[in-house]
Amino acid sequence: MTATDELVAGIRVVDADTHFTEPHDLWTSRAPAGWADRVPRVQDVEGMPMWTVDGVVLGRAGASSVVRRDGSKSRGSEFIQWRFDEAHLGAYEVAARLEVMDDLGIWAHIVYPNAVGFGGQKFAEVTDPALRLLCVTLFNDAMAEVQDSSHGRLFPMGLVPWWDIDAAVAEVERIKALGLHGVNTNADPQNQGLPDLGERHWDPFWEVCADLHLPVNFHIGASQSSMSWFGSTPWPSQGDDQKLAIGSAMMYLSNAAVLANLIISGVLERFPTLQVVSVESGIGWIPFFLQALDHQVRETVPQAVEYLSMMPSGYFRRQMHGCFWFEQYGLAEAIDALGDEHVMFETDFPHPTCLYPDSLVEATAALSTLTPAVRAKVLSTNAIGLYGLPIDVPVGAR
Repeated sequence: MTATDELVAGIRVVDADTHFTEPHDLWTSRAPAGWADRVPRVQDVEGMPMWTVDGVVLGRAGASSVVRRDGSKSRGSEFIQWRFDEAHLGAYEVAARLEVMDDLGIWAHIVYPNAVGFGGQKFAEVTDPALRLLCVTLFNDAMAEVQDSSHGRLFPMGLVPWWDIDAAVAEVERIKALGLHGVNTNADPQNQGLPDLGERHWDPFWEVCADLHLPVNFHIGASQSSMSWFGSTPWPSQGDDQKLAIGSAMMYLSNAAVLANLIISGVLERFPTLQVVSVESGIGWIPFFLQALDHQVRETVPQAVEYLSMMPSGYFRRQMHGCFWFEQYGLAEAIDALGDEHVMFETDFPHPTCLYPDSLVEATAALSTLTPAVRAKVLSTNAIGLYGLPIDVPVGAR
């Protein structure tokens, strides 16, 4: 038995952040009569396969994967040019994904989208309200089918029609009825003509998510503004590969704005049972950032946040969660600072920063610094409990 095998023995590992490359017929095969030519579909645009909806180009219909068909991994930016059929089948086929998970020693995947933006922000390109809502409902229907066909191992997060508060509440209720275990939404609707998430406009959304015990997930890059990382963060003189490295690292920190605004706005104060997840952002920076927020509230603006009943760090330990994957230093200390029930493990399969092909092996050194009880929590039971996943936990891993 290897060191990795010993560390995860008896643990059903849950990977809290993976992605599903949407099959080209995801929407067209489910569209009602008369809508197939309007919902998202792949068309040739100047020699390139592109996702289009109602004549509007959303973006490349690429592989959204750095894992090649033969299982090898690309290291660099060349994957951006890959076509769909160059990606590993596990990027978009359920059966092949389960085989990859078995090979990696991972029991379950929490799943996020690609084509419409990590928070569904690209749906703003659709001008017809009926079509826009149909795009969301068809996506969620497809994700429920993915979950069902995986026999309790793939758990996609439902997308929310964030541009319409009444439709958002109704779709959250439908997401629950479909059997999905969390919701995923736009982190910066104010950049697309709507109130920001701290305004009372959103209270019905927070309320229904809290009441139905559906965690609200904020994946990095889940807005039009935060997805500008590749072009705006690195200096213009950097090459594409250098931009990928700098932009990817800086992108993790973009979720600091989400955490800070949710806390200081009073959203978590008003909805004390609401649970929020910062996805693919890492955790090492979060203790420092929470200390910084605590300091600012205590030293500079105490009178301005009298509506808060606790310090910012307290809200994280009550209602927020983070995910780690590549971090090797200070992991145990960060988990202790954040609360060992508020951290989960992820791999980001099959995206550029993913831990593949040795997902758990690469994490072994960091995991070895955790006690067995904490290791079981971050690798498995935290995600199972937070999302209410129907996964039996071995007695030794409880």
